[in-house]
Amino acid sequence: MQKEQTFKFEFVALMASLMSIVALSIDALLPALPDIGTSLNITNPSDNQLLVTMIFLGLGFGQLIFGPLSDSFGRKPIVFIGFLVFIIASIVCVTTTSFEVMLVGRVLQGIGLSSPRSLSISMVRDSYSGDYMAKIVSIVVMFFILIPVIAPTLGTFFLYFFNWEAIFYFNLVFGVIIMFWFWKRQPETLPKEKRIKFSTDLFANGITEFFKYPEAIAYTLISGFITGSFMVYLSTSQQIFESQYQLAEMFPYIFASLAISIGLATYLNSTLVVKFGMMRIGYIATIAYCIISILYVIIFWSGNNPSIYVLVGFFAMQFFAVGFLFGNLRALAMQPLGHIAGIGAAINGFISTVLAVPIANYIGGFVETSVLPLFIGFSVFGILSLLVFLFLISQKRMVSLA
Repeated sequence: MQKEQTFKFEFVALMASLMSIVALSIDALLPALPDIGTSLNITNPSDNQLLVTMIFLGLGFGQLIFGPLSDSFGRKPIVFIGFLVFIIASIVCVTTTSFEVMLVGRVLQGIGLSSPRSLSISMVRDSYSGDYMAKIVSIVVMFFILIPVIAPTLGTFFLYFFNWEAIFYFNLVFGVIIMFWFWKRQPETLPKEKRIKFSTDLFANGITEFFKYPEAIAYTLISGFITGSFMVYLSTSQQIFESQYQLAEMFPYIFASLAISIGLATYLNSTLVVKFGMMRIGYIATIAYCIISILYVIIFWSGNNPSIYVLVGFFAMQFFAVGFLFGNLRALAMQPLGHIAGIGAAINGFISTVLAVPIANYIGGFVETSVLPLFIGFSVFGILSLLVFLFLISQKRMVSLA
């Protein structure tokens, strides 16, 4: 571990780049969803959402494989194996004419990308701890947010000059460049003497160890609630702005502006978290998340969509709160799990994703002619997250009084 807790720009940029392959595989494809649906003979536009949510399903399950393996064999070789799976899955996606096979390919893409995505968090945990770890995670996420800012515009560019398959090919080329950089410049963060001997009981022992830490479980649940409600936005954003608001040409720019809102919050979090602590900031952000979504539900309970300016304003405030949550929730969950960082990150990612995918699929089915169901989802899962926070705070007070 880097005991001096020093900031290293290249390390942060590289961890963000590993995560960004995931963002590019999701966000660059958003403008192409109708074209893919037409190409694969999809008759129900809502089914296009599955092309987004299924990759998250793969991300969740893949972590259960690669996380424990990385604790035994090191982070770097497992990242490369995951990327190889991603390459095979991408070839499946661009060569199929079947919607069902495409969904399988997207799940496999998620499985492959779960390796660089989750192990980047493990490598941060290998190298940092405490509130400083939350600072590093926030900065990583801030760099990572740059991809959603440009990805839809990039996807639109490839659609205009080429076709939707070109987006997959670009993702592959981008990923190969990042993997080469990772191979040449990033040392292994898990030394051999700290690795866990591989055995058939490795995963079972990891689960047992994970569930010894109630705080890790609690913050993982909150992460699942917030990720799930946010995933609804990701999977329905194209449908909202292009179908409900007839703003197909403006979609990449609206999506980018909202991503900037998250990026600004993660930047502020990186500057504030060491001073105020990740739990306090996370708690306040959760309260804000609830208030904003409930306010929208009260004002627009009729189901009639507001003007695009009002909607984007509410989204911007909602995602500003999210920017203070993503990095802190992962860091809070990982804080007691440094001795099993690979398995810990895997279980954290798996549980939060497995919670998030059905949440997104269920709520997304109601977002057809109105944005109201989306904000109802924000409200419900924001309140659940706040209740978990209140439980943790009460437990801490009881311990301090004992």
